[in-house]
Amino acid sequence: MKNILVTGGVGFIGSHTSVMLLEEGNNVIILDNLLNSNYGVLEKIIKLGDNGKLFFYRKSLGDNLDNIFIEHEIDAVIHFAGLKSVSESVNDPLYYYENNVCGTINLLRTMERFNCNKLIFSSSATVYGNQEPPLSEDKEIGRGITNPYGETKHMLEKIMMDYVKSNLKCKIVSLRYFNPVGAHISGEIGEKPNGRPNNLMPHIVNVGYNNLGIDKDKDKDKDNDNDKEICVGNSYLSIYGDDYDTRDGTCVRDYIHVMDVARCHILAIKKIDSLSNYEAINVGIGEGTSVLELVNIFEKVNNVFVPYKFVGRRNGDLERVYCDTLKAEMLLGFKAEYSVERMCEDAWFYKLKSTAIIE
Repeated sequence: MKNILVTGGVGFIGSHTSVMLLEEGNNVIILDNLLNSNYGVLEKIIKLGDNGKLFFYRKSLGDNLDNIFIEHEIDAVIHFAGLKSVSESVNDPLYYYENNVCGTINLLRTMERFNCNKLIFSSSATVYGNQEPPLSEDKEIGRGITNPYGETKHMLEKIMMDYVKSNLKCKIVSLRYFNPVGAHISGEIGEKPNGRPNNLMPHIVNVGYNNLGIDKDKDKDKDNDNDKEICVGNSYLSIYGDDYDTRDGTCVRDYIHVMDVARCHILAIKKIDSLSNYEAINVGIGEGTSVLELVNIFEKVNNVFVPYKFVGRRNGDLERVYCDTLKAEMLLGFKAEYSVERMCEDAWFYKLKSTAIIE
């Protein structure tokens, strides 16, 4: 049994990882300010991961964290906490640099004071900027990043690379996520952001939910000869751009099930002693799915209507982003198990269960 501090542990990926840690008998100490999460998720984490003990502190990264380390003798930290809205980071970059960068430095300082030397960091594919996929860990990072959110992830990786050179006892693994989606297989926890979602899947889910009962074949736009754009219904999905150099003109991304992402963190904790002082590892399935393909898969597996409309390209969106998964397989023994179809099924199941349509 270990004492694992999980910052941002009530959030989307943090909650799923906390459940898995508890299932394995660990003591999980969650730090979360609940800015982008909900207190009610804690009860569900306890319900699902009933083999360990859970402790919760409502704090921010910039707060004094000494009491947590004193009370629990933390063995390792999994660090999810951070602001993550691309548009918000553009509008208020200082807020992002202060919270994400300065807050993480405070966490590292605290870890150092209490001789806690193992950290799994929640990084992102954004650190690669605009480069040709598949993206492997030996590619340069920090080139062509288009927003302050991405810059905070890049800056933190560079800080951590420097830090482990000065503290040879410390080991850090930066997991570079691509696009986590889906939900816990129980339907108890999933992606439910406060306010307007930043990611694609919650938008697809919400549009599908708002159009329950509409017959796609009967009610689709009869004036559209090529059947490519469907924008009727109670609400519709805005797809940003249909003229990219991809299979169907829409952006391509590497989607991975949140359960796979959580499992990768468990493997990283178990393997960290055998790794070098700093490792960056991709977390994806290694292939791309376009926005339009994701919508069509979601409709098919869930038998639901997701009307959509093409709008102009969004600044900063990259054409194709997917990863090379070889390093994760070699160092962690990790390979994604869930299909895109299953990601869509579980995301929809969570929506229906959380809205009490199904028990």
